[in-house]
Amino acid sequence: MVQNKEIAVKQLGLIDYKEALTVQEACYKSIVDRKSGCFAAQPPVAQSAPAGYLLFCEHPPVYTLGKRGSMEHLLVDAATLQAQGIALYHVNRGGAITYHGPGQLVVYPIIDLEIFCADIHRYLRLLEASVIETLAYFNIPSTRFPGLTGVWLKADQKTKPFDRKICAIGIRVSRWVTMHGLALNVSNDLAPFGQIVPCGLSKAVTSMQQELNTSVSVRSVSDMIEQIFLKKLNCA
Repeated sequence: MVQNKEIAVKQLGLIDYKEALTVQEACYKSIVDRKSGCFAAQPPVAQSAPAGYLLFCEHPPVYTLGKRGSMEHLLVDAATLQAQGIALYHVNRGGAITYHGPGQLVVYPIIDLEIFCADIHRYLRLLEASVIETLAYFNIPSTRFPGLTGVWLKADQKTKPFDRKICAIGIRVSRWVTMHGLALNVSNDLAPFGQIVPCGLSKAVTSMQQELNTSVSVRSVSDMIEQIFLKKLNCA
């Protein structure tokens, strides 16, 4: 039987984190139901449900704390968050604390890895590679660091004498179906990162706009990541 490798792409725009999580969970359930044979008695169109979904969005200001996170990495109190209008959610992805806000591109691939590559580490490297290639398209050289999930810019002794993180990655995989994903700083305000220890690491954070010293369209970055990610996924 030929596996259906269709990936449905959805642009969710600026959406509340909790609402986006509900969309993720619905996509996840549709894939798990298909894998469980719940569509067996339904019409062929239902049986050909997508092998995955690729969700693109931005979030209003929010901190999310992953399973490995510690509240010690949040450096301000609840009253400060309320005054700033920043929400806080404990989530079931891997990783520690990070920030999402307008101007940051968030990508949630909800993918059945058994159809593409039943290897979580390989999938993480695929996410990193997709971002690295996207950044290269925009003339930003980036890399991965051994043992540190995410995408980084290396120190340059002439201009930036310190490493800085430009993309955070945190996922959850259950029944070989992925949730959560990556957050790439495009043109978002970086100040809120100063109120946390991002991903539990004392490293600088940067954005595409800051590195290029010019404005960057979130949609143009989204379109490029979509193209590169889907190509790499289908070759995995």
